[in-house]
Amino acid sequence: MTRTVLVTGGAGYVGSHCCKAFAEAGWKVVVYDNLSRGWREFVRWGELEQGDLLDSEALDRAFAKHKPDAVAHFAALAYVGESVEKPGMYYENNTLGTVRLLDAMAKAGCDKIIFSSTCATYGVPEKMPMTEDMSQNPINPYGMSKLFVEKVLDDYEVAHGIRSVKLRYFNAAGASPDGEVGERHEPETHLIPLCIEGVLNDTFKLTVFGDDFDTRDGTCVRDYIHVMDLADAHLKALDYLFDGGTSEAFNLGTGTGTTVMEIVHAVERVTGKPVPRSIGPRRAGDPPALVASADKAESILGWKPVQSDVDSVIETAYNWHLKEVERKKAAVS
Repeated sequence: MTRTVLVTGGAGYVGSHCCKAFAEAGWKVVVYDNLSRGWREFVRWGELEQGDLLDSEALDRAFAKHKPDAVAHFAALAYVGESVEKPGMYYENNTLGTVRLLDAMAKAGCDKIIFSSTCATYGVPEKMPMTEDMSQNPINPYGMSKLFVEKVLDDYEVAHGIRSVKLRYFNAAGASPDGEVGERHEPETHLIPLCIEGVLNDTFKLTVFGDDFDTRDGTCVRDYIHVMDLADAHLKALDYLFDGGTSEAFNLGTGTGTTVMEIVHAVERVTGKPVPRSIGPRRAGDPPALVASADKAESILGWKPVQSDVDSVIETAYNWHLKEVERKKAAVS
């Protein structure tokens, strides 16, 4: 019998790629999204139930109608700077919204959830590469809102038997290699799309935030993971829960760090075009390096990233953004 997964935030970047992977693996996909930051045209692999996480009645209707066997929970606000300016919005949407979702799951008897968490729950890392047993001390409301959810999930397992896999992403990047879906944010804050914007837009210049970090070239080091590798991890996490796996948290990264300037040079190498740039001051709270150890995900889930070499990530992203340019031209013609 075909199993059904309810995907909250399935109209967003990572959520839509996971919907594609779920559907291709034989799952029936239902997207629950308010479309405030997602895109209707990204809902291509299942029915859309338009609703808000804070709307308990809408959630109850979606669970009653579709009777999902599991939930993949991506719906969240995810801008660090915005979370500092508007913390209440983040705690309400990300944390309280998840409480409402879990209440609906408990009421409907749905007892498995994959949670889209983040390396931001760790804060400034105490060692490198980062392992799941490190202390979690977020330095912004976004990271704290996600850490609160991790704690709430533990409590709902005790109270309602809901088992969870918490997937702590590092830097999601790239697009589906077939170009069906990709990264679209408004505003865009991620490095690779901004580098590509510099290649495609004569009026745009990338700002590199700090070149005086204690790293090999002075710029921040981050761990870039292809979005389709993330999707594969979600599939393996679903299988793990259906095989009776206990609640666990896993880092999802490559174990390899890449500096900001190395990404810039890779974009120039892949596209054959320069990335106009200037050096700005450091951003408050930016750690010099964030690199994952994904050994636990490999040993327990059997997951390894296979599409995350930097040039492949950038090539898929560039091809997607070229399509976006054509889409925008067609929209105004």
